[in-house]
Amino acid sequence: MIRSRGSSSDERLRRIEAITDATLSQLRSQDLLDVLLDRVCDLMDVDTAVVLLLDAHAQQLVATAAKGLEVEVEQGFRLAVGRGFAGRVARDRTPVVIPDLSVADIANPLLREKGLSSLLGVPMLAAGELVGVLHVGSLAPREFSEGDIQLLQLVAERATLAAQVRTSEIDRMAALALQRSLLPSRLPGVPGLELAARYLPGHDTGVGGDWYDVFHLPSGWLGVVIGDVSGHGLPSAVVMGRLRSALRAYSLECDDPADALARLDRKIHHFEAGSLATVLYGMISPDREQVVISLAGHPPPVLAPLDREAQMVRVPTDLPLGTGRPERRRSTTVDLPAGAVLVCYTDGLVERRGEYIDLGLERLRLAVEPGPAEVVCATVISAVAAELPTDDVALLAIRRP
Repeated sequence: MIRSRGSSSDERLRRIEAITDATLSQLRSQDLLDVLLDRVCDLMDVDTAVVLLLDAHAQQLVATAAKGLEVEVEQGFRLAVGRGFAGRVARDRTPVVIPDLSVADIANPLLREKGLSSLLGVPMLAAGELVGVLHVGSLAPREFSEGDIQLLQLVAERATLAAQVRTSEIDRMAALALQRSLLPSRLPGVPGLELAARYLPGHDTGVGGDWYDVFHLPSGWLGVVIGDVSGHGLPSAVVMGRLRSALRAYSLECDDPADALARLDRKIHHFEAGSLATVLYGMISPDREQVVISLAGHPPPVLAPLDREAQMVRVPTDLPLGTGRPERRRSTTVDLPAGAVLVCYTDGLVERRGEYIDLGLERLRLAVEPGPAEVVCATVISAVAAELPTDDVALLAIRRP
C-alpha cells in the first residue's frame, strides 16, 4: 500500500518551526547537519536522510552527513554530478521524486541494500550556485507531496548555510595548518646574532598571508624576510607559501635583495595575477656588521642601537609586488652596530581601524629598546599588540650581541 502524508495548516507550521528553530544556530555546523537530518526524518516520516556536498574540483558529490545511511559517510561515498539519482538532482538543480526505486536508475548500491522503495531529493543552492544535494528515502512505497518537497527545500536552505560554515571552518583549519608548516618551527642558530619571532593570527579575519623567514646563503650571508600577502584565509596562505619558496630560490641566484624582489614581482604578476604582497628582504653580511635591505611596499624596520633611541630605518620603499608596474627596485646598506636590535614586522602590528598608521609606528618605535631578542619580541607584543589584532601579525627581532 502506498502511503501519502498530508499537511494541515497547523501541522505545516509545526514542521517549519522545527526546521527554523533559533536554537539550531547555536550548534556547530556538523552537529547542525546531524540535527536537521534527525528532525526531517521525524517530520516527514522517512527512514533515511543524506547530505552530499559538492567537490567543485572533482565535480563529485561527497556524502557528508546521514541518518539511516551512515555507512555512506563512513565509506566516503562519492558520486559524479549527473550520474544516478543524486547526480541528476545536482545536474538539473531541481527536485527529483522516485516513487518506485526498483525501476529507477540508481548509481549507489547502498540505497537498494537498505531496502528503500521511494526517494525525494532537492538541490542545495547558494546564490544560484550548487552546494550539494539533500535526499530522503522511505522503506515503504511513498508518494511525496508538494508539501513534502517544499519542506525538504526549506531544510536544504538551512543545511546549505551549515555546509557553508563547515567549509569555511575547514578552509580556516587548512590555512592555519599550511601557515604553521611554512613558518619556521625553530629559527636557525646563527653565530654572531640572536633571533626571535612571533606570529599572531588576526582576531577578526583569521589566518592570512603573513610570514617570516631566515635562511643561510652559500656565500655566508644570512637572508631575512618578512612579508604580507593581501587578503585572508586559505587562498592567501597558499600564495604566501608559493612566494616564500620562490624567494628562497631567487636568493640563491641574486646577490642583491632588490634583484630578488624584482624577480619575485614578475613571478607574482605572471603566475599569481590579482595578488599583491609587501615584502622586506634583507641580507646580513658574514661579519654581521651590515644588512642590505630592499622594501617592496613594506613598512621600514626599527633599529635600536645602544647609544641612542630607536628609529625607523631610512630605506626607500618601492612598489608592492604584483602591481604590474615595472620599476627599478633599490637596496640600501644599513649598519648593524654591536648591541643593536633590528625589528621587522607586518602592518598588522601597527595598523588600527580609524587611526593614522603614523601613531602605530610611533608606538612601536617607543617600545623597541636594545636587549635580548626574545625580550624585545615579548615587550613589543605586550606594548603594541595589547589589544587583539584585527589583522595577522608577524614580528622578527634580530640582535647583534
